[in-house]
Amino acid sequence: MNRIEYHVLKRAMIKTGILNPQLLSLLARVRHTNTLVIADCGFPFWPQIETVDLSLVDDVPTVRQVLAAVRAQCVFGKAWMAKDFLQHNPPATRRAFAAAFRGMALTHEPHLDFKRRVSQAIGLIRTGDTTPFGNVILESA
Repeated sequence: MNRIEYHVLKRAMIKTGILNPQLLSLLARVRHTNTLVIADCGFPFWPQIETVDLSLVDDVPTVRQVLAAVRAQCVFGKAWMAKDFLQHNPPATRRAFAAAFRGMALTHEPHLDFKRRVSQAIGLIRTGDTTPFGNVILESA
C-alpha cells in the first residue's frame, strides 16, 4: 500500500466514538420507541435477540461505560432497571448509576417485569460488569 492509499483508507475509518462495527450496526437500527438492553456479565443468553458481546474480563467494560458511549450516539428517553439493584448495591453504586441516567426517566420495577421486557428489545449488549442486577433497558426517544 502506498502512502496515498494509506491516507485515503485512514480517512475512511471511524476515529472517535464507538468503534465496534457490530455495535454500530445494532445502534443504526434503533428506531423510535425501540428498546435496547445493556447487561452485566451474568445475564442469561436470549437466543431470539441479537447480542453484541463486549465482555473482556470482570468489569471491562462496565454497564455505565457502555451506557455513556451509547448515549453519545443515540437519544434515549426512558430506562428500566430491576428493583433488586437498589437492594443489592451500596449507596455509592446507586448514585453512580443514577448520574449515568441524568436527563432520562428511570423506573425500577420488579425483576420479573424487567425480564419480560427483554424479549421485546431490538438487541442486547453484554458487558463484563459484575454489579449485582446492574442490567438496563433503554427506550429510544
